[in-house]
Amino acid sequence: MPVLTSIQTKRKRVPVDEEGYLTAFDDWDEEVAKELALREGVGYLSEDKLESLRFIRNYFRKFNFFPILRAVCKNIGKPKDCVQEDFLNPLIAWKLAGLPHPEEPVISLLAAGQSPG
Repeated sequence: MPVLTSIQTKRKRVPVDEEGYLTAFDDWDEEVAKELALREGVGYLSEDKLESLRFIRNYFRKFNFFPILRAVCKNIGKPKDCVQEDFLNPLIAWKLAGLPHPEEPVISLLAAGQSPG
């Protein structure tokens, strides 16, 4: 798989790191999320999935931390495992939400289906 240095949407080119994470938090918009979803094999982002991503972003912007996974679901009125059901892996949700590349301890927790913190 080639190393990504940017993604292209209909309106703009956005830089990403070698693993496909956005390099600038504010480069994110829903078109960027949709392109990232295609690259990650998630496919179509429904309004429910976009709502989860918006909540994750807003939480991260406010607290500079990924929310507890069940809190995402509770706050948007979805079943308690909605992040795993919608994205299979919380790391994919992290990436699609345009959050910065996580540190190794966070990667390990999210890969195990646990929330950091």
